[in-house]
Amino acid sequence: MAKIMAVVNLTPDSFFAPSRVRAREAADRVRLLLDAGADLIDLGAVSTRPGAADVSLREEWRRLSPVVRAWDRGVPLSVDTTRAEIVRRVFAAAGPFWVNDISAGEDDPDMLETVGRLGLTYVAMHKRGNPCTMDAQTAYPDGILPALTAYFTEFARKAERAGITDWILDPGLGFAKTAEQNWEILEKLEVLRAFGRPILIGAADKRFTGGDTEKANRLALEHGADILRVHDVAAARKTLAGI
Repeated sequence: MAKIMAVVNLTPDSFFAPSRVRAREAADRVRLLLDAGADLIDLGAVSTRPGAADVSLREEWRRLSPVVRAWDRGVPLSVDTTRAEIVRRVFAAAGPFWVNDISAGEDDPDMLETVGRLGLTYVAMHKRGNPCTMDAQTAYPDGILPALTAYFTEFARKAERAGITDWILDPGLGFAKTAEQNWEILEKLEVLRAFGRPILIGAADKRFTGGDTEKANRLALEHGADILRVHDVAAARKTLAGI
Protein backbone atom coordinates (compact mmCIF):
# COMPACT_ATOMS: atom_id res chain seq x y z
CA MET A 1 0.00 0.00 0.00
CA ALA A 2 1.37 3.40 -0.98
CA LYS A 3 2.06 5.95 1.75
CA ILE A 4 0.93 9.57 1.95
CA MET A 5 3.38 12.30 2.85
CA ALA A 6 1.56 15.48 3.91
CA VAL A 7 3.15 18.88 3.33
CA VAL A 8 3.42 21.56 6.02
CA ASN A 9 5.16 24.72 4.82
CA LEU A 10 6.63 26.99 7.48
CA THR A 11 7.08 29.68 4.84
CA PRO A 12 5.33 32.92 3.89
CA ASP A 13 5.78 32.34 0.14
CA SER A 14 5.37 28.67 -0.81
CA PHE A 15 3.44 28.37 -4.06
CA PHE A 16 0.37 26.69 -2.52
CA ALA A 17 -0.89 29.21 0.02
CA PRO A 18 -3.18 26.84 2.01
CA SER A 19 -0.14 24.73 2.96
CA ARG A 20 1.51 27.65 4.77
CA VAL A 21 1.39 27.77 8.56
CA ARG A 22 3.05 29.71 11.34
CA ALA A 23 5.12 27.75 13.83
CA ARG A 24 2.52 28.16 16.56
CA GLU A 25 -0.12 26.64 14.26
CA ALA A 26 1.96 23.66 13.14
CA ALA A 27 0.93 21.19 15.85
CA ASP A 28 -2.77 21.67 15.09
CA ARG A 29 -2.19 21.33 11.34
CA VAL A 30 -0.15 18.17 11.85
CA ARG A 31 -2.92 16.62 13.95
CA LEU A 32 -5.52 17.40 11.28
CA LEU A 33 -3.35 15.84 8.56
CA LEU A 34 -2.75 12.70 10.61
CA ASP A 35 -6.47 12.40 11.37
CA ALA A 36 -7.13 12.67 7.61
CA GLY A 37 -4.83 9.70 6.98
CA ALA A 38 -1.30 11.04 6.49
CA ASP A 39 1.49 8.53 7.13
CA LEU A 40 4.29 11.07 7.30
CA ILE A 41 4.62 14.85 7.73
CA ASP A 42 7.04 16.80 5.52
CA LEU A 43 8.13 20.12 7.04
CA GLY A 44 9.60 22.75 4.76
CA ALA A 45 11.00 26.15 5.72
CA VAL A 46 12.30 27.29 2.32
CA SER A 47 10.08 27.80 -0.70
CA THR A 48 11.23 26.08 -3.90
CA ARG A 49 8.54 27.51 -6.19
CA PRO A 50 9.73 29.02 -9.49
CA GLY A 51 11.32 32.40 -8.82
CA ALA A 52 11.62 31.92 -5.06
CA ALA A 53 14.31 33.94 -3.29
CA ASP A 54 17.16 32.37 -1.34
CA VAL A 55 16.72 31.93 2.41
CA SER A 56 19.66 31.99 4.80
CA LEU A 57 20.57 29.10 7.07
CA ARG A 58 19.74 31.30 10.05
CA GLU A 59 16.24 32.05 8.74
CA GLU A 60 15.55 28.45 7.75
CA TRP A 61 16.41 27.28 11.26
CA ARG A 62 14.44 30.12 12.87
CA ARG A 63 11.34 28.84 11.09
CA LEU A 64 11.98 25.16 11.79
CA SER A 65 13.41 25.15 15.28
CA PRO A 66 10.30 25.75 17.43
CA VAL A 67 8.42 23.05 15.55
CA VAL A 68 11.08 20.33 15.57
CA ARG A 69 12.05 21.03 19.18
CA ALA A 70 8.45 20.35 20.20
CA TRP A 71 7.98 17.42 17.82
CA ASP A 72 6.14 14.36 19.08
CA ARG A 73 8.66 11.60 18.35
CA GLY A 74 5.83 9.19 17.74
CA VAL A 75 4.86 11.12 14.60
CA PRO A 76 6.93 10.24 11.49
CA LEU A 77 8.83 13.34 10.35
CA SER A 78 10.42 14.41 7.10
CA VAL A 79 12.24 17.71 6.63
CA ASP A 80 12.58 19.34 3.24
CA THR A 81 16.07 20.87 3.20
CA THR A 82 19.23 21.01 1.11
CA ARG A 83 21.53 21.88 4.04
CA ALA A 84 23.56 19.38 6.05
CA GLU A 85 23.67 21.74 9.02
CA ILE A 86 19.88 21.74 9.17
CA VAL A 87 19.95 17.93 9.11
CA ARG A 88 22.35 17.88 12.05
CA ARG A 89 20.24 20.35 14.04
CA VAL A 90 16.95 18.57 13.37
CA PHE A 91 18.49 15.24 14.33
CA ALA A 92 19.77 16.71 17.60
CA ALA A 93 16.34 18.17 18.37
CA ALA A 94 13.97 15.47 17.17
CA GLY A 95 15.90 12.25 16.59
CA PRO A 96 15.78 10.17 13.40
CA PHE A 97 13.76 11.55 10.48
CA TRP A 98 13.60 11.51 6.69
CA VAL A 99 15.72 14.02 4.81
CA ASN A 100 13.86 15.29 1.74
CA ASP A 101 16.53 16.95 -0.40
CA ILE A 102 15.46 18.46 -3.72
CA SER A 103 19.12 18.66 -4.78
CA ALA A 104 20.07 15.01 -4.09
CA GLY A 105 23.16 16.30 -2.27
CA GLU A 106 24.32 18.62 -5.04
CA ASP A 107 23.66 21.88 -3.17
CA ASP A 108 25.73 20.97 -0.09
CA PRO A 109 28.86 18.80 -0.35
CA ASP A 110 28.43 17.68 3.28
CA MET A 111 24.87 16.41 2.87
CA LEU A 112 25.39 12.81 1.78
CA GLU A 113 28.16 12.13 4.29
CA THR A 114 26.00 13.59 7.08
CA VAL A 115 22.98 11.48 6.15
CA GLY A 116 25.11 8.34 5.88
CA ARG A 117 26.80 8.94 9.22
CA LEU A 118 23.48 9.52 10.99
CA GLY A 119 21.84 6.54 9.28
CA LEU A 120 18.84 8.51 8.03
CA THR A 121 16.32 7.78 5.30
CA TYR A 122 17.00 10.05 2.34
CA VAL A 123 14.77 11.28 -0.48
CA ALA A 124 16.89 12.14 -3.52
CA MET A 125 15.16 14.35 -6.09
CA HIS A 126 16.20 15.22 -9.62
CA LYS A 127 16.34 18.87 -10.62
CA ARG A 128 18.42 21.27 -12.66
CA GLY A 129 19.42 24.78 -11.66
CA ASN A 130 17.56 26.62 -8.92
CA PRO A 131 14.07 28.11 -8.54
CA CYS A 132 15.07 31.13 -10.61
CA THR A 133 16.66 29.18 -13.50
CA MET A 134 15.02 25.76 -13.64
CA ASP A 135 12.22 26.66 -16.05
CA ALA A 136 14.85 27.42 -18.70
CA GLN A 137 16.63 24.06 -18.28
CA THR A 138 14.12 21.60 -19.71
CA ALA A 139 16.07 20.37 -22.77
CA TYR A 140 17.01 16.67 -22.57
CA PRO A 141 18.49 15.65 -25.94
CA ASP A 142 18.08 11.92 -25.31
CA GLY A 143 14.70 12.23 -23.60
CA ILE A 144 13.61 12.75 -20.01
CA LEU A 145 13.53 9.09 -18.93
CA PRO A 146 17.09 8.33 -20.13
CA ALA A 147 18.24 11.51 -18.37
CA LEU A 148 16.62 10.42 -15.11
CA THR A 149 18.05 6.93 -15.44
CA ALA A 150 21.57 8.31 -15.90
CA TYR A 151 21.11 10.74 -13.01
CA PHE A 152 19.96 8.15 -10.50
CA THR A 153 22.56 5.63 -11.65
CA GLU A 154 25.21 8.15 -10.65
CA PHE A 155 23.35 9.05 -7.45
CA ALA A 156 23.23 5.37 -6.43
CA ARG A 157 27.03 5.29 -6.60
CA LYS A 158 27.29 8.45 -4.48
CA ALA A 159 24.86 7.06 -1.92
CA GLU A 160 26.81 3.83 -1.61
CA ARG A 161 30.08 5.72 -1.11
CA ALA A 162 28.44 7.88 1.58
CA GLY A 163 27.02 4.88 3.43
CA ILE A 164 23.37 5.72 2.66
CA THR A 165 21.49 2.43 2.61
CA ASP A 166 17.89 3.67 2.76
CA TRP A 167 17.08 6.10 -0.04
CA ILE A 168 13.98 7.01 -2.01
CA LEU A 169 13.83 8.18 -5.61
CA ASP A 170 11.90 11.34 -6.55
CA PRO A 171 11.91 12.23 -10.27
CA GLY A 172 11.22 15.87 -9.43
CA LEU A 173 8.00 16.71 -11.24
CA GLY A 174 7.91 20.41 -12.10
CA PHE A 175 11.62 20.94 -11.53
CA ALA A 176 13.27 21.73 -14.88
CA LYS A 177 10.60 19.80 -16.74
CA THR A 178 7.87 20.77 -19.16
CA ALA A 179 4.25 19.71 -18.68
CA GLU A 180 4.71 17.08 -21.39
CA GLN A 181 7.82 15.70 -19.67
CA ASN A 182 6.00 15.50 -16.33
CA TRP A 183 3.18 13.46 -17.85
CA GLU A 184 5.65 11.23 -19.66
CA ILE A 185 7.42 10.47 -16.37
CA LEU A 186 4.13 9.46 -14.77
CA GLU A 187 3.11 7.31 -17.73
CA LYS A 188 6.49 5.51 -17.82
CA LEU A 189 7.30 5.43 -14.12
CA GLU A 190 8.00 1.69 -14.31
CA VAL A 191 11.35 2.55 -15.96
CA LEU A 192 12.57 3.93 -12.63
CA ARG A 193 11.61 0.81 -10.70
CA ALA A 194 14.78 -0.76 -12.10
CA PHE A 195 16.64 0.93 -9.23
CA GLY A 196 14.78 -1.16 -6.67
CA ARG A 197 13.99 1.92 -4.58
CA PRO A 198 10.68 3.34 -3.39
CA ILE A 199 9.45 6.09 -5.70
CA LEU A 200 8.03 9.33 -4.33
CA ILE A 201 5.82 11.52 -6.50
CA GLY A 202 5.10 15.16 -5.67
CA ALA A 203 2.48 16.37 -8.12
CA ALA A 204 0.30 18.30 -5.68
CA ASP A 205 -1.22 21.42 -7.25
CA LYS A 206 1.65 21.93 -9.69
CA ARG A 207 1.04 23.88 -12.88
CA PHE A 208 1.17 20.89 -15.20
CA THR A 209 -1.79 19.21 -13.46
CA GLY A 210 -4.15 21.98 -14.57
CA GLY A 211 -5.84 21.86 -11.19
CA ASP A 212 -6.38 18.08 -11.23
CA THR A 213 -3.82 16.73 -8.77
CA GLU A 214 -5.70 13.48 -8.36
CA LYS A 215 -5.40 12.66 -12.06
CA ALA A 216 -1.62 12.83 -11.64
CA ASN A 217 -1.71 10.88 -8.37
CA ARG A 218 -3.87 8.18 -9.90
CA LEU A 219 -1.51 7.81 -12.85
CA ALA A 220 1.47 7.68 -10.50
CA LEU A 221 -0.09 4.91 -8.41
CA GLU A 222 -1.08 2.92 -11.48
CA HIS A 223 2.52 3.00 -12.69
CA GLY A 224 4.24 2.09 -9.43
CA ALA A 225 4.55 5.09 -7.10
CA ASP A 226 5.12 4.14 -3.45
CA ILE A 227 4.69 7.55 -1.79
CA LEU A 228 2.52 10.54 -2.70
CA ARG A 229 3.59 13.95 -1.40
CA VAL A 230 0.36 15.93 -1.10
CA HIS A 231 -1.47 18.93 0.32
CA ASP A 232 -4.95 17.33 0.36
CA VAL A 233 -4.63 14.14 2.36
CA ALA A 234 -8.32 13.21 2.22
CA ALA A 235 -8.39 13.45 -1.59
CA ALA A 236 -5.20 11.37 -1.87
CA ARG A 237 -6.67 8.72 0.45
CA LYS A 238 -9.74 8.53 -1.75
CA THR A 239 -7.58 8.15 -4.85
CA LEU A 240 -5.51 5.47 -3.17
CA ALA A 241 -8.61 3.54 -2.16
CA GLY A 242 -9.80 3.52 -5.76
CA ILE A 243 -6.67 1.91 -7.21
